[in-house]
Amino acid sequence: MEKFTVYKGTTVPLMNDNIDTDQLLPKQFLKLIDKKGFGKYLMYSWRYLDDDYTENPDFIFNQEAYRKATILITGDNFGAGSSREHAAWALEDYGFKVVIAGSFGDIHYNNELNNGMLPIVQPIEVREQLANLSPEDEVTVDLPQQKIISPVGEFSFEIDADWKKKLIEGLDDIGITLQFEDLIAEYEKNRPSYWQ
Repeated sequence: MEKFTVYKGTTVPLMNDNIDTDQLLPKQFLKLIDKKGFGKYLMYSWRYLDDDYTENPDFIFNQEAYRKATILITGDNFGAGSSREHAAWALEDYGFKVVIAGSFGDIHYNNELNNGMLPIVQPIEVREQLANLSPEDEVTVDLPQQKIISPVGEFSFEIDADWKKKLIEGLDDIGITLQFEDLIAEYEKNRPSYWQ
């Protein structure tokens, strides 16, 4: 997993509440077997007018000024619904590094963290200020200091200490296990023969 320390990017506002995992990534795209390639299906029914991928010009992601945004500002209960990790894969593959919401579905919150993204909870007053930034305004997210630094102010956020450490060090579950590779190899070498 890539390390996450201090990140700079631009924002896109989508202030809907209750955006669920089926809206993030509809069920018909769950059969793909690789974690990559899901970004083009993110919010499929909102981004496209038909099955030929004709973009909906009214949807904010399709507006030229927001195409490179990597920080999503959104509503309450983001990622509720099913436990599909594919929704987090789609967000990450699309290019989002940070999602700032009023609250998250518990499983989706952890899925974002497990995929190296930073989900941040902020009150509506802060999100409304961030949602009103212009598309070219840059926002800095400083994970070690737990701060969002923007043209409209500086805001603190909370994160579990273990998750913070994992993101800063770029450690997913496999990376954590590999820290003990020498001990695992030694154990395998010395395990009793009746286990082989």
